[in-house]
Amino acid sequence: MAKIETLVPFIFGWEGGWADHKNDRGGKTNMGVTLATWKACGYDKDGDGDIDADDLKQITREDVVNLLRKHYWDRWKADQIRSQSLANILVDWVWASGRPGITRVQQLLQINVDGIVGPQTVASINLANQRQLFEAIKADRIRFIEEICKRSPSQLVFRKGWLNRINDFKFSVR
Repeated sequence: MAKIETLVPFIFGWEGGWADHKNDRGGKTNMGVTLATWKACGYDKDGDGDIDADDLKQITREDVVNLLRKHYWDRWKADQIRSQSLANILVDWVWASGRPGITRVQQLLQINVDGIVGPQTVASINLANQRQLFEAIKADRIRFIEEICKRSPSQLVFRKGWLNRINDFKFSVR
């Protein structure tokens, strides 16, 4: 079964520190965590009574791993996925893009598309040809990026980095 400890170095390899790019729809971000996500899932790190950018600037790697586990890894029930390669690319997609990182995979699997990872979704992943499913997910993530950039040309500035990240995923039978 997949282990989050294998994914964490990949995440930190792609997520830098503080960023507030004018075209980034996520807005203020630290180590891949957006301010909106920190407000929804985090806590008042500086103790001033609100959760804001000052708190986001103070998050630690441990905070990021805890958030990744609770709100992304567990959301995908990734501990139940047999293939580490699939767990990695799946969790990273929902980390990067939210709900489409689940619904588009459910579409690929030709199962009920509800955005909820339940027993049917996990079983379908584990029963599929692992390499073929991995390649299909990777190709669909690339299509997803192209769709974003076509819809919103302001996002083209991020295209190369997004595609490099997706292409950094490699299938392994381990």
